[in-house]
Amino acid sequence: MNVYLDSVGCRLNQSEIESYARQFRAAGHVLVPSMEEAELMVLNTCAVTQSAVADSRKKVRQAKRAGVAEIVVTGCWSDIEGQRALAMPGVKTVIPNHRKDVLVSEILDTPFESFDLEPVVREPIPGSRLKTRAFIKVQDGCDNRCTFCVTTIARGEGRSRSVEAIEADIRAALLGGSKEIVLTGVHLGSWGYDFDQPKHLKNLVLKLLENEAIPRLRLSSLEPWDLGSDFFDLWDDPRLCRHLHLPLQSGSASTLRRMARNTTPMKYRQLLATARQAVPEMAITTDLIVGFPGESEAEFGESLAFVEEMQFADAHTFTYSERPGTAAASMPNQVQNGLRKIRNRQMRELVEKSAADYRRRFLNSEFEVLWESEEATDSLSFLSAGLTDNYLRVETESPVSLWNQFQPAKLVALSPKGLRGQIQASAEHIWFEKNRRDHAG
Repeated sequence: MNVYLDSVGCRLNQSEIESYARQFRAAGHVLVPSMEEAELMVLNTCAVTQSAVADSRKKVRQAKRAGVAEIVVTGCWSDIEGQRALAMPGVKTVIPNHRKDVLVSEILDTPFESFDLEPVVREPIPGSRLKTRAFIKVQDGCDNRCTFCVTTIARGEGRSRSVEAIEADIRAALLGGSKEIVLTGVHLGSWGYDFDQPKHLKNLVLKLLENEAIPRLRLSSLEPWDLGSDFFDLWDDPRLCRHLHLPLQSGSASTLRRMARNTTPMKYRQLLATARQAVPEMAITTDLIVGFPGESEAEFGESLAFVEEMQFADAHTFTYSERPGTAAASMPNQVQNGLRKIRNRQMRELVEKSAADYRRRFLNSEFEVLWESEEATDSLSFLSAGLTDNYLRVETESPVSLWNQFQPAKLVALSPKGLRGQIQASAEHIWFEKNRRDHAG
């Protein structure tokens, strides 16, 4: 059977899709790069904003138009609005989040234990989503009760995966050619809290760096209250990417209290100072919400000033979106939609300036880049893009293929979303690629 896999939303959704890919392959099915080629589509949906819900529904409609015979929907949107998802044309099955881990077994009506997964590497999913990074799920669910967040409702309580299961996924990814491993979860920093003998994420990272031949390890989103000062000792190992994504949501103390966030601007400021002192070139990115219920002009001004002070390397800026079942949806003094959009634009302009300032610091420096996407040009050169460990996106034109390789680049100019780089490939590499293309032609 030809299977098409897709997801909307977070890196955790992508990690789950990658696991399904491995299981479908183990069961003898073929992954295809487009809906038009598929007999079955599995869509992992998102509900974090109204826009994410709209994107999820749009993909279902696209699959129906493409002629996919069987559409299976899972993820946060279908968990919250299961009947609405099931009623969409073409949708055969809706699998809630609490049954996600056995999704492939349910679809194929085959016990999971019968899948011989050991020899099946965790290969990239085919098509435009071909990646050099593998997202590894280490944890699911969340015990926080942020008043705006629907994910806790959809995903349930925090649950940590065992070290053994995580290591097995990482080894499969490395066998499949992945050069960067990204650890992900709903509340990643809570990994190990629920064990009989509680552990900390630091314990997991140390063990993985000690046991596994990982070229590059990256951490996805971490709540700021989960990190102590000793956490930054981890960066003694250069394989750990100098990048922290620490959701702030607002720079106003009173807004943070209404959000039920377990931090304050003062605590957050101190955490960033500690991180930057320990790792001077650390990229610190964040999430921001504007237009939260009750957000006054003064509070928004506080948030702007704090974000400017923090000098983030980048940020996701969200216009507040009411989510059914959350405490914030029923709060008084909802901000008008038009004003929310105005504030979003102001915040985004501030973040874009901050991000450009961060990138500008590294002009004329040389960094190792993992090249993760490329496009051949008419002149038989390649337009390539990739990431440094400290989350600088670099673009370059090369006479040879750089895909899934570490190659140093000199950062020579700013680009709209990153930097332009110059690489100097070896003569042997150029000769090899030219002969490969000549024989292929």
